[in-house]
Amino acid sequence: MGSPFPIPLNAIRAIEIVARRGALAPAAEELGVTPGAVSQHIRRAEERLGVALFSRTQQGLRPTPALLAVLPQMRAGFAGLQDAMAGLMVAESPILTLTVGSVFASRWLIWRLGGFSALHPEIELRLVVTGAMMDLSPGDIDCAIRYGTGRWDDVDTLPLGGGRYRPVVAPDLAASLNDPADLANLPVIGDRTSMLSWPAWFAASGTPMPTLHGPSYDDPALAFDAAASGQGVLLAVDLMSADARRHGRLVDPFGIAVKDWLGYWFATPRGRRVPAKVAAFRDWLTMRIAEEGDA
Repeated sequence: MGSPFPIPLNAIRAIEIVARRGALAPAAEELGVTPGAVSQHIRRAEERLGVALFSRTQQGLRPTPALLAVLPQMRAGFAGLQDAMAGLMVAESPILTLTVGSVFASRWLIWRLGGFSALHPEIELRLVVTGAMMDLSPGDIDCAIRYGTGRWDDVDTLPLGGGRYRPVVAPDLAASLNDPADLANLPVIGDRTSMLSWPAWFAASGTPMPTLHGPSYDDPALAFDAAASGQGVLLAVDLMSADARRHGRLVDPFGIAVKDWLGYWFATPRGRRVPAKVAAFRDWLTMRIAEEGDA
């Protein structure tokens, strides 16, 4: 009896990864082979199947319509294999690996993790703190907290909150801010990674947006520190600035907030079984944010 697969299983895996990552090199790294080997897998698969699988574009390798039509089934199949292998393990690993951005980690999560550990001493939490959008498919990262629209192809998402934002400033500088137009006269801290909109906030305030100036940072956690140290005014998500406002390190000078379609999301690999340790952390996280009322 012949093989039910017209191409080898490792070639199917290579095709799925290239479709997800858009290039040969990341797929080769994930598979532990050379880019040439991945290219050979694709070329031979196209010859055997008699159909083109990828289009070569300036943006990288893009799946053809024929491949796009079957990708969901391929990914579901590999997710099922991962779950099957997990089911063969004697016990689920007690280590929970979470990827999260620096602001959420340093301004909210780290101050509350003691409560989670007290509830679940059997779970060892490891944080991967980065602004990069980490790929959850390989399985070495269990879950993520992401900021954005919640629409990502590779994950299932649950909304956490954080859709409201406003300017915050150190108390010493707040005295000189009587009107939004006064922001033209103070440094405004730029966070080069931020998705928050000063134009949208000025529109909500009913004030024409002036020319803003001030220092800028690539790390949003440093932008928060700069604001707390009196370097200028920062546009910040309420959930992230709540503790600093509660303790008087930052204040809201205008009382004007904007709520939009962005927010924080809890993300897990799409179509994969959610382990008990991930479900426990997810449930604790959503409960804590709900208790605080999205700040």
